[in-house]
Amino acid sequence: MFDVGLLELAVIALVAVVVLGPDKLPDLARQAAQLLHRARGLATNARDELRNELGPEYSDLQLRDLDPRSIVRKHITEAMAEVDREQAEAAKKSVLPEGHVPPYDVEAT
Repeated sequence: MFDVGLLELAVIALVAVVVLGPDKLPDLARQAAQLLHRARGLATNARDELRNELGPEYSDLQLRDLDPRSIVRKHITEAMAEVDREQAEAAKKSVLPEGHVPPYDVEAT
């Protein structure tokens, strides 16, 4: 989540034991777990309320779908795919049938 590895967690735990003491550490860990549990519950409730307010057509809505970066990325990807399709269609149309000679303008050369 925060790109913290096992070694970093061990160092943080060691510093916590030294600074806080082994007698206070279990209580602080329990309080931190309760805080995370409450925060997760609030996020779940907010998501459920948002889904209920938007109606059944948005029942599969994920909160990450509302991230502006993902919205912009989605629209850019769709636009680039459309441009690629248009270019492919134009390339197919611009190809001369076999046996035909391309037009030649003497004055243009």
